Amino acid sequence: MHQSKRVAVIGAGILGASVGWNLSRRGAGVVFIDAGQPGEEATNWSFSWVNASNKTARRSYFDLSVAGMAACRELAATIGPGSWWYPSGHLRWADDPAAEAKLLKTAELLASWDYEVEVCTGVEVRSRLEPALVLPDEASVLFYRDEGWLHGRHLVSRLVGLAAELGAECRFGVPVSGIGVASDGSVRAVALSDGSSVDADVVVNAAGRDAAAVAGLIARQLPMRREPGFVARIGGAEVPVHRALHAPHIEIRPDGSASAVLHSREVDALIDTGEDQAVLARLLHKAARHVVPKLGEFRIAATRVAERPIPADGFPSVGAVPSVPGYYEAVSHSGITLGPLIGRLLAAEILSGMADDMLADFRPVRFR
Repeated sequence: MHQSKRVAVIGAGILGASVGWNLSRRGAGVVFIDAGQPGEEATNWSFSWVNASNKTARRSYFDLSVAGMAACRELAATIGPGSWWYPSGHLRWADDPAAEAKLLKTAELLASWDYEVEVCTGVEVRSRLEPALVLPDEASVLFYRDEGWLHGRHLVSRLVGLAAELGAECRFGVPVSGIGVASDGSVRAVALSDGSSVDADVVVNAAGRDAAAVAGLIARQLPMRREPGFVARIGGAEVPVHRALHAPHIEIRPDGSASAVLHSREVDALIDTGEDQAVLARLLHKAARHVVPKLGEFRIAATRVAERPIPADGFPSVGAVPSVPGYYEAVSHSGITLGPLIGRLLAAEILSGMADDMLADFRPVRFR
């Protein structure tokens, strides 16, 4: 019966691409709609760290993230790891006793939840894992072996391409201007800014930073948190680190063989001061050189302030909004970790009408 279901997926980032591909492979007719190009916004300007170690605020969120990590591995097995999947682990350490104690306490909690974490010394990390790092010999470094990172834009391109091979349509570079509903309140069409429209039985709001505006088209209030993030890419010869790192004051990860991504919450705090992006990028680069001196030979290649798509309470909003039949949301800050899982679960919900219990704490109806 669902073979004839026509679904408009608004937003072709990691969440929209995952939902659309999963729907396409199960026989639904999918139309991707994006004001820009696939994977070019938050998905491409994220630290892109696949993890559950930073998701301990709520046990159900941690469990969802662990399942998300497993879904990433399963997706790599299904479509191939290509140039998007890097399950190389993650290292984290601090430079003051209070922060270190907090990290070690979190590690204890994670271990009690059967999450693999190894506490190493700085000496062990340099000898076994990352010889290019500068860190104290006696530092306590957490090694999360099962974590990794993924290249969001490459994965989105792959998923959208696979969906297109299955018949999905692509309407990129055209913003949405309206969502039409029938007399019974159910979704029936999506209007585009170029004057065209897309007939749809289902609309999936996966619009990231624009999700609240899309929700507003059906008079729904989706409260979103404003949390901009500044990311810099640096380029040079071979990247001297092999995995995602949370060092004191700076986050570093490879971005391919000759590029690295830099981010820092401390630099994010300067975004609204009006400081020039070139200055922010130099601050990131300086902090990175302290940890990985070889990155001093790299040059700043690109920067971006990206709006993180975070619902107001910090947790994902995924599933149906019963007051508007046919309207679903897929909005989450943790799209990189959760995208493949949410794509699978939401596609199944749309086609079967059955919601997965794993999403019980993250339903859109909590925002009334």
